[in-house]
Amino acid sequence: MKLGLSSYTFGWAVGGRGQEPARPLDEHGLLDKCREHGLSLLQIGDNLPLHTFDETRLSRLAERAAREGIQLEVGARRLTQERVEQYIAIARKLNAKLIRFVIDDADYHPEPEYVSQVLQKCAPLLDTLLLGIENHDRFTAATLREILESVGSPRIGVCLDTANSLGAGEGLETVLRELGPLSVNLHIKDFHIARVPHLMGFSVEGRAAGHGFLDVPSVMKSFAHFNRCQTAVLELWTPPEPTLEATITKEAEWAGQSLSYLKPLFSEPRP
Repeated sequence: MKLGLSSYTFGWAVGGRGQEPARPLDEHGLLDKCREHGLSLLQIGDNLPLHTFDETRLSRLAERAAREGIQLEVGARRLTQERVEQYIAIARKLNAKLIRFVIDDADYHPEPEYVSQVLQKCAPLLDTLLLGIENHDRFTAATLREILESVGSPRIGVCLDTANSLGAGEGLETVLRELGPLSVNLHIKDFHIARVPHLMGFSVEGRAAGHGFLDVPSVMKSFAHFNRCQTAVLELWTPPEPTLEATITKEAEWAGQSLSYLKPLFSEPRP
């Protein structure tokens, strides 16, 4: 698998959580980060919505990525036929091979049957593109697997996130069993679970890769058997510091720590 960065590696620096940086990290800043860390893969997610870019801005992104040898992947949320068609056109404009989608949006929570219908209509439009549906909080891994199996398209699979399904009450072992063979993209997101001070519950927070509960070598071993998945990107849930500036600094430090840990794992030959 090829390792890369995501706009969600630097979620605080990109902005969009009610706290906007004075100078938000844009697509060119993300390409700078790829160059800084010696990576040639960038996934731009819905926190930097590409459908709001005009043609000139998209062209400049495509041209620079091609010039610097950086493979782009695109991401969106709100799985409707119209939105998927929009991102198919964007992916082709950017020479991207993968479109990652989160099904839901703030005011949009379709039932599994409707999701299947949308995907069945979109499958013939993909041609050589891959569409990866991300496991998120609402659907269990089994439900998402049933949706994708009902569509039965080799161009549609799973963007497997290593932490999101905690919100559906499921651990990574369940997610890998149900969704691993269908995965076309991997989101490496490390985390820590701790009992809260009053002992009545637990809290979940992000960690730099290799510094939390996620057993990345074990995940890599599992993925060695899932030959549909060719790319993986680092995502971070960086807990906020007292100021946004301090949070962005910590986020950048965590990115560096994570990549120092991950790069040797990705350079090793598969078993």
